[in-house]
Order: sequence, then structure tokens, then C-alpha cells
Amino acid sequence: KRHRRQQRDTILGISNPAIRRLARRGGVKRISKGIYDDIRTVLKSYLSDVLQTTCLYVEHRRGKTVTALDVVYALKFSKGRTLYGF
Repeated sequence: KRHRRQQRDTILGISNPAIRRLARRGGVKRISKGIYDDIRTVLKSYLSDVLQTTCLYVEHRRGKTVTALDVVYALKFSKGRTLYGF
């Protein structure tokens, strides 16, 4: 095989413009260049925490498929706020 994909961290798939769009939605006007890696680190730890809680809900109901309700319950458990719309 001539063209092999380089193995890289999947968190780098979240691009700088995507982080900028999320910050704009949160009301941030300007973003420093060096903050993107810090945001990726925080985002990875937050997502791993939510996914770990989601897996607990799936294992508790003896399921093999993660449903949207499992994620909603995990978000409610981790943040303490109800997520409307689901």
C-alpha cells in the first residue's frame, strides 16, 4: 500500500475554525492563537467524562447500543441541569 494514513490524535480533528465558532456562540470576541490546544485538552477530558458516564448507563440497562437518552442522562448527571429538546 503506497498511501498510508498517518496515525494521529483524533482530538486534532476538531479544527481551529470549529473551536472559533463554538466560542462565538458563547459570546467570545477574540481568541488568542495559543488557546486552541488548551481548549482541545479540556474538551477531551470533558468528553471522556461524559462518555464514561454514558457507558455506565448503557451497561446498567444491559444494552449494547448507545441511545440519545443515555447521553442526555449522562449530561444531566455531569452538569446537573436538564437538557431540553430530547
